[in-house]
Amino acid sequence: MIRVLIVDDSAVVRSVFTQELSKDPEIEIIGAAPNPYVARDIIVREKPDVITLDVEMPRMDGVTFLSKIMRFMPTPVIVVSSLTNKGSQLALDALSYGAVDVMTKPGAAYTVGDMATELIEKIKIAATVSVRQKKLPDPGKGDVLSAKALSRTTNQVVAIGSSTGGTVALDHLFRTFPANFPGVIVSQHMPPGFTKSFAERLNSVSAMQVKEAVTGDSVVPGVGLIAPGSKHLLLRRSGARYYVDVKDGPLVNQHKPSVDVMFRSVSKTAGKNAIGIILTGMGGDGARGMLEMKNEGATNIAQDEESCVVFGMPKVAIDFGGVDHVLPLDKITKKVIRILEERESDGA
Repeated sequence: MIRVLIVDDSAVVRSVFTQELSKDPEIEIIGAAPNPYVARDIIVREKPDVITLDVEMPRMDGVTFLSKIMRFMPTPVIVVSSLTNKGSQLALDALSYGAVDVMTKPGAAYTVGDMATELIEKIKIAATVSVRQKKLPDPGKGDVLSAKALSRTTNQVVAIGSSTGGTVALDHLFRTFPANFPGVIVSQHMPPGFTKSFAERLNSVSAMQVKEAVTGDSVVPGVGLIAPGSKHLLLRRSGARYYVDVKDGPLVNQHKPSVDVMFRSVSKTAGKNAIGIILTGMGGDGARGMLEMKNEGATNIAQDEESCVVFGMPKVAIDFGGVDHVLPLDKITKKVIRILEERESDGA
């Protein structure tokens, strides 16, 4: 049994979550707290396996409470937030403090049943996650890696796929990407309403210009494009230029955006001029697409187990045979630059 604590100031939300989550035979609700102070006592007494946490609460906000949880009793936490601008910003803060995942509360586009199904899946994933702190360098804004030798990167594309733990990993990478880095496209498993704020946050810490992608955006050096939540991101080429298409469609590998969808479009469009990177995440999304990229001449990198929050997506990609290099997160940018330099010297 996965023992779950619900923390939310809304009595309705606590009641609905308790009722819906209890329907799963693998989940036991051990408490439903209206605020962090009540939750603290339950955590100490019951030691839950997973906590669902609202971030907008009176007396103490969820992010402040999360920081205390991670300091004194590290526990997998899923943030359940409203789709307000403040809620989105707080949810992103929570991810940086160690929350495993984030999702939206039921709204006009979200039935309670659909939301409960997704939350149950996330709880089961979270229960498998070790929330030990990852010891990674913390580069500051502008503390980027040098790529002085690079001059011809307009025909190069870097495609990145990530899921659980990916927001923190992407933050780290974008801090190290130089301003003349090739165009980057990203599919991060994330609900709608959060990706715009996430892209803005990456833009504030990166030497690159980072934005939420829209159809027709050019993939050019110095620009990073983030797939919108609930949309697939595809690469296309017109003449000598790369562009992106943002499309609706069915879930692929239970995800939208899907990393496989993006990687497959990159394999067909950029081929040997692409570099694929697969980061921390649960499941196998991206493995097949990464193999297709390799078969078309791309060079691919997977984040190593030690630096991953969840070594799921990278492991499956490695097992499929689509990965050329397995590296710690803090070594990935250097490797990409080295690959690009070698391509330039070879006249690629």
